[in-house]
Amino acid sequence: MDQDFRAQLYGGSRLTTAEVLYYLPDHPSLLQSFVWQTYDVAPKFPRLHEFLDHWRREIEAVIHSVRVAHSGLVKPAEWRNADVRMTLD
Repeated sequence: MDQDFRAQLYGGSRLTTAEVLYYLPDHPSLLQSFVWQTYDVAPKFPRLHEFLDHWRREIEAVIHSVRVAHSGLVKPAEWRNADVRMTLD
């Protein structure tokens, strides 16, 4: 059995997505985005906290904000087609 699947069934882990908005010290007016996914346990999110602690220690980019999305129960994957076209002017 896959380790991540086992963690979902028996450990309460769920797919967690974190979007980190950050800026580099030499460009403080330019926000950049980094998306990271892992299996983690809500509401304490120990793996996410470990990742953010590593970021603060090892990466020179300054975290502006973090947005977290967390899936609920173990279920079959869902797929939806987004029929959208967007342009930037």
